[in-house]
Amino acid sequence: MENFDRKKHWEEIYRTKQLNEVSWFQPTPGTSLDFFKHFDVPTSAKIIDIGGGDSFLVDHLLAMGYLDITVLDISEAAIVRAKQRLGAKAESVKWIIADVSTFSPTEKYHFWHDRAAFHFLTDEQEISNYIETAQQHINSTGILVIGTFSEQGPTKCSGIEIKQYSETTMTERMSMFFEKIKCITVDHKTPFDTIQNFVFCCFRKLQTI
Repeated sequence: MENFDRKKHWEEIYRTKQLNEVSWFQPTPGTSLDFFKHFDVPTSAKIIDIGGGDSFLVDHLLAMGYLDITVLDISEAAIVRAKQRLGAKAESVKWIIADVSTFSPTEKYHFWHDRAAFHFLTDEQEISNYIETAQQHINSTGILVIGTFSEQGPTKCSGIEIKQYSETTMTERMSMFFEKIKCITVDHKTPFDTIQNFVFCCFRKLQTI
């Protein structure tokens, strides 16, 4: 979209729609939480949730005892909503308002999680920026988990065109810096009783000699 203001678009979405009026609403983010259990992520791990918005993942991670959680979203309105929901618990979380395609982290993370943010990047340079940033700011033993719409999923979300991925195309796209551990496909049931097919892939960093 020419002259598309991504931040303005998402601020408007979060200002005008209730929590359960968006397709990505998920009271219990089961697939994401399963990855934390699968990798036995310690509660001391540095975690970042990319495009976390007002997702409930942070609520569950806090309840599980995680101590170092960062939530990044382009929308200030989304983060304000999450903070209001969490109340005093929000003080235990680091909140970053930023566009992930230009994000410059100040820390390295043990677990980088992204459910449904990466697929909004359709510009080649922005995609490359994202992957290079993740490579530089995930610890050598860290894990990258990305969930996007699959090739059987939607082609748009919230009026914006997205980039679909398969296990093959996701693995190839990450192959310069990451090796695939596994991919799974998941059907997400929206609040409108429609089904969206996702592919979730987890990676570890390639070790440089």
